[in-house]
Amino acid sequence: MKVQIFRWKCSFAAGALTLVLLLLCVSGPVFAAGGEPGEASAGWVITDTYRVMNFGVLFIALFLLLRKPVARALKGRITTIREELASLEEKKKAAEAKLAEYDAMMAELGEKSEALLAEYVKQGEDAKTRILKEAEIAAEKLKEQASRNIEHEFLQAKATLKAEIVEKALARAEAIITQKITSEDQDKLVDEYLEKVVV
Repeated sequence: MKVQIFRWKCSFAAGALTLVLLLLCVSGPVFAAGGEPGEASAGWVITDTYRVMNFGVLFIALFLLLRKPVARALKGRITTIREELASLEEKKKAAEAKLAEYDAMMAELGEKSEALLAEYVKQGEDAKTRILKEAEIAAEKLKEQASRNIEHEFLQAKATLKAEIVEKALARAEAIITQKITSEDQDKLVDEYLEKVVV
């Protein structure tokens, strides 16, 4: 960077010297042509030389006087620009770091959302399995209850049917006995009964 500043100072000095020489070359004929209107030009006169010398001295004095402040101002401007560039570079790095941080956060959020989705799917599958097991248990209980109810109803119907059969059999037997029993049989039955009771 120092080499660049040195080159810039050298080119500035060379440019200033070139400007002085150019002004001297150009100003000669201009000053020579100057004079009162209507007066014939006498060519280059001594006053023209003094004018050019006066201009040269003034220019060199201004150059020497203004060289350091202008150089300081330019150096200050260069320093300011460098500081601004450094500041902008720091801001760029900070922005890149923030961007990387946000990218990492977005990736993390993507992973978290996938993990949450997987967890919800797992919970849904677990709930489905649990509900199916509960439904199977409830169906088994209902089946057992229905089986018990059917067996109970069957036993009840069997008992009712048995009672009806016994009742009908007794009624039929009574009818048969009533038809076939005679008074002698009745007497004989009464006698047998009395013998059993008396004994």
